[in-house]
Amino acid sequence: MLFSKCVQGPSKALRVFIGLMPLAIVCALDFAQAASPISSSAQAQAPQSSAPAASAPTVRTLPDFTDLVDLVGPSVVNIRTLEKVATRPSTSNGQGEPDQEMQELFRRFFGVPFPNAPGATPNTPNAPKGSRPNQRAPEMEEQPKGVGSGFVLSADGLIMTNAHVVEGADEVIVTLTDKREFKAKIIGADKRTDVALVKINATGLPAVRTGDVSKLRVGEWVMAIGSPFGLENTVTAGIVSAKQRDTGDYLSFIQTDVAINPGNSGGPLINMRGEVVGINSQIYSRSGGFMGISFAIPIDEALRVSDQLRSIGRVQRGKIGVQIGQVSKELAESLGWSKPQGALVSAVEPGSPSEKAGIEPGDIIIKFDGKAIDKSVDLPRLVGGIKPGSKSVVTVFRRGQEKDLNVTVGEFEDESKQAQESSSSSNKNKPSSSALSSLGLVLSDLSEAQKRELKVKGGVRVEQATEAAAKAGLKEGDVILALANVEISSIKEFEQTLARLDKSKATNILFKRGEWAQYAIIRLSK
Repeated sequence: MLFSKCVQGPSKALRVFIGLMPLAIVCALDFAQAASPISSSAQAQAPQSSAPAASAPTVRTLPDFTDLVDLVGPSVVNIRTLEKVATRPSTSNGQGEPDQEMQELFRRFFGVPFPNAPGATPNTPNAPKGSRPNQRAPEMEEQPKGVGSGFVLSADGLIMTNAHVVEGADEVIVTLTDKREFKAKIIGADKRTDVALVKINATGLPAVRTGDVSKLRVGEWVMAIGSPFGLENTVTAGIVSAKQRDTGDYLSFIQTDVAINPGNSGGPLINMRGEVVGINSQIYSRSGGFMGISFAIPIDEALRVSDQLRSIGRVQRGKIGVQIGQVSKELAESLGWSKPQGALVSAVEPGSPSEKAGIEPGDIIIKFDGKAIDKSVDLPRLVGGIKPGSKSVVTVFRRGQEKDLNVTVGEFEDESKQAQESSSSSNKNKPSSSALSSLGLVLSDLSEAQKRELKVKGGVRVEQATEAAAKAGLKEGDVILALANVEISSIKEFEQTLARLDKSKATNILFKRGEWAQYAIIRLSK
């Protein structure tokens, strides 16, 4: 209604100013007059009796962050990193080694190599052949590597930041809000959680207070302080957009719409009570700049990591030695599992705690230590939080039944070994008959030598995969171990099992590729 009022024109009292004022200003004045609680017309029309006013919803004002900045701001630091880079001596008056562009220009225009360059005639009398006068060795020079943020965790100079802020740095410089600079020592860094601790020689520093992440609510106001693009002590604010956002293997993140840009990494995410609830770590961006979505590491997870970094300099994580995947709806239905939940075991590492406990490829891990596995990413987080050497119970769903298996948790290595694919034998048995042509499969039986080499008890080798088999992801060299939850040891068994299946429904195939086994859903021809 107010917009249409502006379109229709100003009131009579203001119409005389139309020639002197822009229409937009007139409309704004007219709006102010119409909305004014003390207009004469409104007073004339107001009833004399005071009727009870209808209850209006509570109006909350926007938050004031000034006190929070005063409280937490002195605890936030700027972090600069330096790296040592080899530089060539500069060329002056023909001395030293010229750069490649200068050498190329000299050769093109004069037809001879640049003086003192490789292959040029030395300009020093009686110089040995191949000698290069005035040549100096490359110099090591410290150059800026990156800029980030951090915050004071303890008054004695312990500072928390992101691991990627200090990664590869030869020197770390910490600048406080009072402009004091310190060279920092890296206590430890954990790439998997992106948490790092550095230490400076200072005392009496203002340490932050940490908050309870479990009490953080979606829609709650939060604030960030950091050094975006090197601009120190920049304050931005927004709300919590989501919690438990899965973007990493070992962490679920706090999602916010707080403006975070390069240089904010490692800075604190602060609630309205002045407590640090997260470490600003990642953004979603197509351009490299802020696009309205940012992620912070929950402070409770970061503190657990920092405790280990402080005590032993690294993080110990549990490991059971399985490769897992997500359980899709189709796969769950084909296996007889009631819901698409859990972690599908696609491979078991030889000699691992899982192999010793009896976990097999094709199992669906539905619980670990009594805690339900909703998504596959839940499993490594639960296992990673267990102290190596602890005994745990793993509940698996296998061929229609649930089983509890006892496992002794191992320790996750810092550098995981890459799985090596087994080379398949060039000797091929007689391919399968045309009975499998509807699936686009050509199979061959495995010899005993091939079984020993592939470390399998049975199975059939895929010689060719087209049509439905190719769509399911099968490739030449794969070894099919089971069809529709029935173990296969020969082409004959595969064809017999296939003949019993309902051709109108999709089914699952368990196959091995290299060291890893995985499921595929294949649609049978009608």
